[in-house]
Amino acid sequence: MEISKETIIGELVAKDYRTASVFEKNDLDFCCNGAKSIGEACDKLQVSTDKVIQELNDVLTQKAENSNDYNSWPLDLLADYIQKKHHRYVEARIPEIKPLLAKINQVHGGRHPELARVEQLFNEAAGEMAMHMKKEELMLFPKIRKMEEAKQNGSAMGGMPLEGSIKTLMMEHDDQGDKFHEIKHLTNNYTSPADGCNTYRVTLALLKEFEDDLHLHIHLENNILFPKSIKLEEELAVVQQS
Repeated sequence: MEISKETIIGELVAKDYRTASVFEKNDLDFCCNGAKSIGEACDKLQVSTDKVIQELNDVLTQKAENSNDYNSWPLDLLADYIQKKHHRYVEARIPEIKPLLAKINQVHGGRHPELARVEQLFNEAAGEMAMHMKKEELMLFPKIRKMEEAKQNGSAMGGMPLEGSIKTLMMEHDDQGDKFHEIKHLTNNYTSPADGCNTYRVTLALLKEFEDDLHLHIHLENNILFPKSIKLEEELAVVQQS
């Protein structure tokens, strides 16, 4: 796989998710801003493009072990996976993290006032994500499953175009990504302060895990599921017209 400064980040990660670790390490967004080229993203953050490309090549030369080739999955399988793996994860973790954040803010907020903002951001993101996921589960994913069925049957399929709703969902992804980027900054990359108790450390570890899951979640949708769904819809429209 040839990589250059013109290579689009999201497309590269879609082809091989191992490259995500390089972008994470260099603080380059591969999910919400995956449409940028490596050169463009590196220039914006003043990161060495040559260094990043070398690290990417190093990762790709390593033997792949148990890495899922999400890019090859049928869209209905990918939608099912996102719902059952990532949506369920979010639903399980939110009620676990919320009281922990409230507790450490109450106990440590006097010495660490940034915790109030962290709690506010997480609670806002939690509410927005709940509504966001329901929209996907009730409207988008069912249509994707029907489109895959139509593709297998060689039949046409009409209905409202997906592009508008997908654009809205991607804007919501951007907002969620921005909130967690701020949380990451406020917590010094999820690092507990010297006076942080065990609950403080556990809470930050859970927040980091939550963000890591969110990055993969958004990547699977923005860089694979959404563009492929729009393409499939266009293909089915051609069948309908013929």
